Amino acid sequence: MVSLRCKLFVKTELERLGIGYNRVELGEVELNEPLTSVQREKLRLALSKSGLELMDDGKTKLIERIKNIIIEMVHYADELPNINFSDFLSEKLNMDYKRLSTLFSQTKGMTIEHYIILHKIEKVKELLLYDEMNLSEIAYKMHYSSPAHLSTQFKKVTGLTPTFFKSLKLQRKALEEL
Repeated sequence: MVSLRCKLFVKTELERLGIGYNRVELGEVELNEPLTSVQREKLRLALSKSGLELMDDGKTKLIERIKNIIIEMVHYADELPNINFSDFLSEKLNMDYKRLSTLFSQTKGMTIEHYIILHKIEKVKELLLYDEMNLSEIAYKMHYSSPAHLSTQFKKVTGLTPTFFKSLKLQRKALEEL
């Protein structure tokens, strides 16, 4: 689960199936009691119809926890932490970063750093479209060393400069007004 909409969907499905839960977080559900095999299969089917999956094994759960920590950190926290992301993840999960990094890379086919960069760029896109901050303010908020560094990384990921990306919104807006 990577969005609030996913959380709502999971809650709805649990209630529809009569499965009691204490809490539903991004990527994690705390149930009142263990699932029966019938309940597990019904939940697995309901989730798969919407593109979600039931995570049973420890490695998969850990990868999901890593992804959810990154998503919450980048998209939902008011400010990014003032420590290295590797230290932040190690502290949050109480595990050695090298172990986390190796497992993540083997499972997802990309490094944790690249995954973080992709999400930071998505957040930058969002901030550019809101048009409430200039590029320097966004670079500072997202912990880039400079607007130039942000622009370079943005172009590597999207193929566009931040300025051109922002202009696309203005072009769309102009076309909608026709």
